[in-house]
Amino acid sequence: PPAAGPRPQPRSRGLGDAYTRQPDAPSAAPAPDTSAELAREQEFLADARRQLARMRERAGSLDALAGDRVSAEYLEAALARRLAQLADDPEVPLFFGRIDLDGTGHEPAEVFHIGRRHVSDPEGDPLVVDWRAPVSTPFYRATRTEPMGVAVRRRYGFQRGALTGFEDESLTAPGPGAESSAILEAEIERPRTGPMRDIVATIQPEQDVIVRSGIDRTVVVQGAPGTGKTAVGLHRAAYLLYSHRERVSRAGMTVVGPNASFLRYIRDVLPALGEVDATQTTVEQIVTAHGRLRGTEPADVARLKGDVRMAEVLRRAVWSHLVEPSEALVLPRGARRWRVAAHEARECVAQVVGREPRFDAGRDHLRHALAHRILVQIEESGEALDERAWDALARTRPVRDYTAAVWPKVTPTALLHRLLVDPAFLAASADGVLTPAEQELLRPARPSRTPGTARWTLADLVLLDEVADLLARGASVAHVVVDEAQDLSPMMLRALGRWARTGSLTVLGDLAQATTPWGVSSWTDALTHLGKPDGHVEQLTAGFRVPGDVIEYAARLLPSIAPDLDPPVAVRRARGELVLTTGPLVDLVRTALAREGSVGLIVPDAGTDAARAALAAAGLAFAVVGEASDDDGAVEFDARLDLVPASLAKGLEFDHVVLDDPEGVVRGEPDRVTGLRRLYVCLTRAVTSLAVRHRDDLPAELRRP
Repeated sequence: PPAAGPRPQPRSRGLGDAYTRQPDAPSAAPAPDTSAELAREQEFLADARRQLARMRERAGSLDALAGDRVSAEYLEAALARRLAQLADDPEVPLFFGRIDLDGTGHEPAEVFHIGRRHVSDPEGDPLVVDWRAPVSTPFYRATRTEPMGVAVRRRYGFQRGALTGFEDESLTAPGPGAESSAILEAEIERPRTGPMRDIVATIQPEQDVIVRSGIDRTVVVQGAPGTGKTAVGLHRAAYLLYSHRERVSRAGMTVVGPNASFLRYIRDVLPALGEVDATQTTVEQIVTAHGRLRGTEPADVARLKGDVRMAEVLRRAVWSHLVEPSEALVLPRGARRWRVAAHEARECVAQVVGREPRFDAGRDHLRHALAHRILVQIEESGEALDERAWDALARTRPVRDYTAAVWPKVTPTALLHRLLVDPAFLAASADGVLTPAEQELLRPARPSRTPGTARWTLADLVLLDEVADLLARGASVAHVVVDEAQDLSPMMLRALGRWARTGSLTVLGDLAQATTPWGVSSWTDALTHLGKPDGHVEQLTAGFRVPGDVIEYAARLLPSIAPDLDPPVAVRRARGELVLTTGPLVDLVRTALAREGSVGLIVPDAGTDAARAALAAAGLAFAVVGEASDDDGAVEFDARLDLVPASLAKGLEFDHVVLDDPEGVVRGEPDRVTGLRRLYVCLTRAVTSLAVRHRDDLPAELRRP
């Protein structure tokens, strides 16, 4: 920790008025009066907010310093980002914890308040330390066996942004220490409505290790439901933006989610942490740079197109366009005609191919290789040439035309269209890679006549992205966070690996929740497809969000869907509520709405319209996940009640969940294992209570003890 810090404040071992538990005091000793200490902390909070407002005001006044128009535009953009980072939401605590470093003798200990962003006084001394700063690490990781220089760890209780209490934990007192924190449990279990929020106040040691992993390390987080893997991934993004600001801001940070609804669900997490420079997107949005998504296809076709073997088929198809030189290159220049014989041209082609360039770059290399042969002849004739002659020769029409004939131009759409509609071209490219039956499966039932009229599917667009990379090297960002990665095909993973070719990734997922026919079966395979075979796999099994009764009920499905995975373990003391019933659906929803927090009604995709009609007939206000708004303008995740098609439930959480027709969820998938995985996802969305409404046909896998 740095030597300088804010002036220390008196320490109290007591609790605030909202909490009565005192972990470190002997049970027989009365708790001391903490009202004075709480008042001091409340004044400290008020002062910190005043200083944050001062910092924001000062940043806003800097726009007058620009010297010219270009500088003004650059400064305006930089200040806009800075003001966004300094935004203060009065409903959100400015700090959530404090560490008192162990003093020596009678010297006072240093005190650091830990919060979402750095706040300093007019002299530059820190009032609140950013949770990502190195000095904050002990707040998350210190224990009595390894106190990391901390004497006391304090957690704060808040109500609508107002400080209501605090709880101290001594890391130097003898004994085993506190088993749990009442404030921590209250924060984890606090009911909520709206999109996902940050977990910065509740990050656990095993999560913190992942969050603070170095930027050059690719990490896979295999996380059971409720373990916080999505939040961990987003907080790692925020940590890397803080710790490697210049590098990440220059190259970029991308968060990839499974669909647009999921991105809307997580939209507030990074801004709440003061980070606004990350791009949030989907695989579909990344690959639509190559064409419009206009079609769909059977699952077996999509699975084959997502197979990693397609990369070799496409590579062969691209390089098959090379034409072996059979005639000499002739370049008239003044009164002379310079020649490159056909066998010499073939040598040039072989040399360029041996360097394994991108296809388009190889064309330029060949032009210069041919021009070099002519340059040598001219110099041997005694003519003096300047250093620009080589490039000038490469740009002459005869050299360009000869190169274009030998190394023709290829476009992704034209190549893929030909591969799908020309059986002979596909057979030559896929010989020994795909079986004849597989080649026939790739052929469209109604082939389009031109690339412009092709009805590209998502799998096609991913193949186009592969071809585009074979032709020319694409852009890369510093870091990519990929959520629900278990549902991505090998070819999709290759596309994301290229997006992070010179950077690293945080890969989040749960193999037990894989619900696509083309998903990977192991994280080792996924890392290979991403081009990061040395990536590290971390497994999170401690469930902080899903209560015990719910997760244990859902875990009955694991022997059927993921027998090799460790079952999740609920660490919350609250067991939650689980109800199995055949009662009326609307009554179950009304019961959930009578309680505090968000409510999700999850139904089979085929039952969405019927559920919508039932809710509307009952006069209940709701939004439909996957739709921007309903007729009344309700926006998903901003309403108390969300109607969720089962296929869009992944990654979402609600305080109370009503799951309708579990067997219908299973039947809605192409095979039973996939259906049971979809059901596992739906069962594990609840934070407090789960009501399962069935029709006396619960899946047999759930009926096992």
